[in-house]
Amino acid sequence: MTYVDGFVAAVPTANRQKFIEHARYCAQIFKDHGAVKVVENWGDDVPDGKLTSFPLAVKKQADETVVFSWIVWPSKEAHEKGWEGIMEDERMNPENAEMPFDGKRILFGRFETVFEQ
Repeated sequence: MTYVDGFVAAVPTANRQKFIEHARYCAQIFKDHGAVKVVENWGDDVPDGKLTSFPLAVKKQADETVVFSWIVWPSKEAHEKGWEGIMEDERMNPENAEMPFDGKRILFGRFETVFEQ
């Protein structure tokens, strides 16, 4: 069964194109290390919540947009091996892959797929 990395972040709205370029750059690296699919989504209708919400979770500012992303791996084992390689890949060094957003406000989780259709 597949394994998924999920991400939610707040990106300065003015950095949309930089974010897309960064995402495309990193997606190729993830795929080179075994990822099956990389999906990046730019928020369109992501409401603020009173108790919980994506904007609250990432401390979105007025000039930012929430992004929602995931990486699909063929298995947990492929995920673990892939991330080992990614962390050693020089293309991921900060000077080569500078994030156009505050990396301290990323929500990240690893998920075992239990149903897919």
